[in-house]
Amino acid sequence: MFPVALILTCEHAGNRVPAGFRSLFKYHRAILHTHEAYDIGALPLARSLSRLLGAPLFFSSETRLLIDRNRSLTNKNMFSSFSRRLPASIKQKLISALYRPYQERIVHRVRKCLSGRQRVLHCAIHTFTPVLRGRIRNADIGILYDPASSFERSVVQSLRKTLQDSLQNYRIRCNYPYRGTSDGLTRSLRRMFGMKRYAGIEIEINQKALRGSAARLSRALAAAVQSGSSAR
Repeated sequence: MFPVALILTCEHAGNRVPAGFRSLFKYHRAILHTHEAYDIGALPLARSLSRLLGAPLFFSSETRLLIDRNRSLTNKNMFSSFSRRLPASIKQKLISALYRPYQERIVHRVRKCLSGRQRVLHCAIHTFTPVLRGRIRNADIGILYDPASSFERSVVQSLRKTLQDSLQNYRIRCNYPYRGTSDGLTRSLRRMFGMKRYAGIEIEINQKALRGSAARLSRALAAAVQSGSSAR
């Protein structure tokens, strides 16, 4: 059995707007501080996990309202209502300057690990708003994965059990609040590298779960990911 290399990513880490695009938000600055612009609390959590696990972390600091790096190039939602009407040439600049470099760094790392005869466990760290369009999100932690992957199934089984043992008051659900097979970075990497030696797990944390217990949650998640990386 190949050893496992762990990689952490955080696609919606920040809400920064490069100088050339600030006019898009001139009358909408408040939105940059909401969940629509970035995953609130995701980057501090991802950094904590990176320290605890000694794993490399890749993250993007620019707001997803410009371009979403957790979408494929053919996804109509890659650009938001703020950037969708930009000229094609400007959109291409966003792809070249923000989208491709981020994706390529991660692809390079995965490829390097696989060529070194390792398996790769990629954990993408995200957070979600407790209420969306008036509906309460009924989970504290979501674990997204592809059930067709035996590698991912074994990782998630171990990861979920470890989390439930240490966070007994938390509601943990799989493939919630989104499906693990939906369009995104992990699905793209599965298609690129196959599912025998690459596992892409998205860990979704309810933002209310980060309030007041972030350190405890980080430790529990680190232990769970470590457990998952040892799964057979």
